[in-house]
Amino acid sequence: MIRKILSILCGYVIFVATSLLLFKLSKQNAHAEATLGFMIFTAVYGALFSFISGLITQLISKEQALRVNYILAFIIAGFAAFSFLKSTGSHWTQLLAIFLFAPVSILGGMFHVRRNEKIER
Repeated sequence: MIRKILSILCGYVIFVATSLLLFKLSKQNAHAEATLGFMIFTAVYGALFSFISGLITQLISKEQALRVNYILAFIIAGFAAFSFLKSTGSHWTQLLAIFLFAPVSILGGMFHVRRNEKIER
């Protein structure tokens, strides 16, 4: 049980830390309007690290079911929805988190599970 909780926390920390790093290095306010190019870059970057966070969550949990990934996705989407409702300004980052990053974190876990199934055969 503790392994599963830690796996979810690690996955979420990867997602949040890489997101904060992007906005810190780019000096782009996450709640401000952005250029289309930066939004596209953020979508690709965020999807990549969401996938990695889901993969790492699955690796740490050592579970063959996607429960931990569903919980991770729920947490990502939940905090984004809370931010969407409570923050002012542009909401493009929260929408990306809810509709792209959260589902992609499940795909990261699914990739790991399916890869292990093929290896075991």
